[in-house]
Amino acid sequence: MCLSRVSPCSSLKIRGPPQLTGGVCIAQSLKIPREPKPGEYDKIIKRLLETPHARAIIIFANEDDIRRILEAAKRSNQTGHFLWIGSDSWGSKISPVYQQEEIAEGAVTILPKRASIDGFDRYFRSRSLANNRRNVWFAEFWEENFNCKLGSHGKKNSHLKKCTGLERIGRDSTYEQEGKVQFVIDAVYSMAHALHSMHREFCSGYIGLCQRMKPVDGKDLLSYIRAVNFNERVDDMQWTSREHTQPASVCSLPCKPGERKKTVKGVPCCWNCERCEGYHYQSDELSCELCPLDQKPNTNRTGCTLIPIIKLEWHSPWAVGPVFIAILGIVATTFVIVTFVRYNDTPIVRASGRELSYVLLTGIFLCYAITFLMIGTPDMVVCSLRRIFLGLGMCFSYAALLTKTNRIHRIFEQGKKSVTAPKCISPASQLVITFSLISVQLLGVFIWFIVDPPHIIVDYGEQRTPDPVNARGVLKCDISELSLICSLGYSILLMVTCTIYAIKTRGVPETFNEAKPIGFTMYTTCIIWLAFIPIFFGTAQSAERMYIQTTTLTVSMSLSASVSLGMLYMPKVYIIIFHPEQNVQKRKRSFKAVVTAATMQSKLIQKGNDRPNGEVKTELCESLETNTSSTKTTYVSYSNHAT
Repeated sequence: MCLSRVSPCSSLKIRGPPQLTGGVCIAQSLKIPREPKPGEYDKIIKRLLETPHARAIIIFANEDDIRRILEAAKRSNQTGHFLWIGSDSWGSKISPVYQQEEIAEGAVTILPKRASIDGFDRYFRSRSLANNRRNVWFAEFWEENFNCKLGSHGKKNSHLKKCTGLERIGRDSTYEQEGKVQFVIDAVYSMAHALHSMHREFCSGYIGLCQRMKPVDGKDLLSYIRAVNFNERVDDMQWTSREHTQPASVCSLPCKPGERKKTVKGVPCCWNCERCEGYHYQSDELSCELCPLDQKPNTNRTGCTLIPIIKLEWHSPWAVGPVFIAILGIVATTFVIVTFVRYNDTPIVRASGRELSYVLLTGIFLCYAITFLMIGTPDMVVCSLRRIFLGLGMCFSYAALLTKTNRIHRIFEQGKKSVTAPKCISPASQLVITFSLISVQLLGVFIWFIVDPPHIIVDYGEQRTPDPVNARGVLKCDISELSLICSLGYSILLMVTCTIYAIKTRGVPETFNEAKPIGFTMYTTCIIWLAFIPIFFGTAQSAERMYIQTTTLTVSMSLSASVSLGMLYMPKVYIIIFHPEQNVQKRKRSFKAVVTAATMQSKLIQKGNDRPNGEVKTELCESLETNTSSTKTTYVSYSNHAT
């Protein structure tokens, strides 16, 4: 039970913080001024409402102050809110509640019990000198009560008559029961019940005092005395609206599960309930503690539960798209490879550089296949394969393309100086160069394996959302963003270098080589990876990071592979299958003719804007024909249809 206390004094003040005494909490202690100013009683009611759940008010005041307090409560529309406990100055008086009985309904007032005990009257009136010898003071009382003397033991005044012993209390004298008899009887009964309870506990089954009660310890007896009560049952009392249920009066309601008590120093019975927020749980009544990293608070925040572990599932929308693209790409790549193998000795296949084409197609296939490793359930094998093949497919593709573009560039640069072909343009040399470039990637992966062996982790920070309900642990391979950059960085370097060579060879006539398709392929690929970088690294703080980054990476690799496949090989496959009549050997041109054509076209591009109506084009074409006809009959095995 939490109470508020109002008492009279010379000034209004709060007497310190709430107290806890005998199981009863004093939420507020206010004083009524001796000469209250206007509105003073309303202020008291306002102060009492600061602890709205402490409804029981013990009031020690005179009748006039009590009446004004009740009037102030009525003005504040608090009828039925407060439970008044009045002192004996209120008692059973009518004046404090006259014409405002509804505000005082259910009040409990206190009066000393002064009822006359009939049994005591019968007993005491039957006492005489003959039957009450045990009381050593009774003879003195007898003489005083009947104004007589008892022989030599009586009073020495000679004028008093001698007591006969036949006098009767209440008949021969005035008798009225002392008003405090009830208190004496209650005290005796309290002592008797206390001793009985103490004897029953200390000396169970023993007649008389046992050794433990010889002598009786006063402190022990006091605790038993305090445990005695003669109260009526609470169920027999009627409260507001004739209810028998004891009304609640507490300074603060109990906190709900997951809430801690936020107390103020020196205030033991009043508190504010503060919910444990974030990843904290209620460890005890007064404190919240942080759950371990792999756990989150349960539903009512009274403990912690394990955070669910997730991974990218095959049926997830984030995986279905990349897988579908990869499957289409693998089917298309396989079809191209089968077609090239089937028509391996035809002019178009030979002219495209069969050896490097197969290397490039292998890289394209690996770019599609990495999608399945990136979505698969992480384990030691999958994590190892991810490290190996993450950048290997791109490395295969761009190493082969770089070798091709470098070969074209060197051929035409050399042709400007002499008719001698440059070194290392044979198929075997091209393969050696390509695999030398690929070996750098493999060496880097091998060092990565030694420095940091692959393993799986559960990342609880990636999806540690503000709301713990949505928190998830992500099962993943331990590949950091830095490691990813290093793994893809070399392939991107090859891609950029290949793009530079594609730009340098953009002026070569398209009838002589694949420079222009390679150029368009590299320009498109660069755009794809430029879009990949901000999307991939810009979502590092997103709760959907795992899904977005995996999807972005796999789709980017599949798109770059699709660009290479579509621009470099689909036109050739189309001719091989649907127009076989075009898959024939064309006449060879001399190395000098090839170089001259490239030079003339370059000049045409430079001067095309200088002279109108195609005059430059006509002039340059005539020059080209003259130079071509005067070329020596020495041929090299380079053309757009022969390796």
